[in-house]
Amino acid sequence: MDFLDIIDIILIVILAVLILSDLLLAMMGKEQIVVDTSAPFTKVSQDENSLVIEKQLTFRNVGKSCGVLMDAIVRPQLPYEQYDGIEARGKAEREGAPREDDYFEAMLIEKKGNAKGADAQHIFAKLKFTPRNGRTLEDALSHMVDIVVDVIWQESGRMPYHYEKVQLKLSAEEIAQLAGVTLAKD
Repeated sequence: MDFLDIIDIILIVILAVLILSDLLLAMMGKEQIVVDTSAPFTKVSQDENSLVIEKQLTFRNVGKSCGVLMDAIVRPQLPYEQYDGIEARGKAEREGAPREDDYFEAMLIEKKGNAKGADAQHIFAKLKFTPRNGRTLEDALSHMVDIVVDVIWQESGRMPYHYEKVQLKLSAEEIAQLAGVTLAKD
């Protein structure tokens, strides 16, 4: 056996290892995280200066390997050019792990059919409305407009990390009903 034959054998072994590892990873599968947004918005708190509402988002992993949510952001789309009477701030909060610093702590989402039986994780999309420009909360909410809320999260697993997003639509009527105010006819 000469030197070129040895090189050929080494290359064949390396190629076989790469193909076998790709096949093994393909059999193990990837994470596939889906989110259920069907829960309604509910009122958390209200005082004369603010209204806080939330919506439960249920995350499930229907894939074959574990996934991780590394970050989550709630971003209300209410620019001052659209309506300057209220300030809307959003925050994502893990179920059972509220934080005052607005930091989102990463969470593992087990694969479908795991031994622990955990099949869902909940995140709450929270929105805080505060009146602006000297308005009262009731006046500001009575002139409220429909808004869109982006919920953006970073997920990872066997696939490289990537961002996903869902959009929640929140009507002025729904906000007024949660706050107990009547919409103005203007």
